[in-house]
Amino acid sequence: MTSPRTAYRENDVRGATSDRLVVLLYDQIILDLVQAAHAIEREDVERRTKMLNHAILVIAHLQSPLDFANGGKVAKDLDHFYNVLRHNLLQVQFYPSLQGIRQQITDVQVLREAWIEVERSKEPEPHLATKAAAAGATSSSPAAGTTHRRVDWEG
Repeated sequence: MTSPRTAYRENDVRGATSDRLVVLLYDQIILDLVQAAHAIEREDVERRTKMLNHAILVIAHLQSPLDFANGGKVAKDLDHFYNVLRHNLLQVQFYPSLQGIRQQITDVQVLREAWIEVERSKEPEPHLATKAAAAGATSSSPAAGTTHRRVDWEG
């Protein structure tokens, strides 16, 4: 049986734009890092390792499709950010630090917010959406109409 959270997440992913998928991956990194922080507090080395390794895997998924030929400075800056983030998470792995992991959470949250702004900038103008709705147009995207939320990950 699928949990409600898993079902919601799968539905969100199926209809997501590429920008929304990036935001969802940042959400996953933040969740992994929050869980790793809790593991540091409990001195649970196995859980800390698992969560940091998963965050690093997600970073690789974000980094691998970067298009340096067409992405210009943005692709290079993102690549640099991901390399620094990975390095810092490896440091936290070997030298557990709540302060260090909280800084990484903050950095990812800042980038997540930037991607939400990118996503919003691509949304149709409200008056166009109203006209489309009045004309009977519907969206085939299950994610249409979802709201963006900022979550306090400081547990």
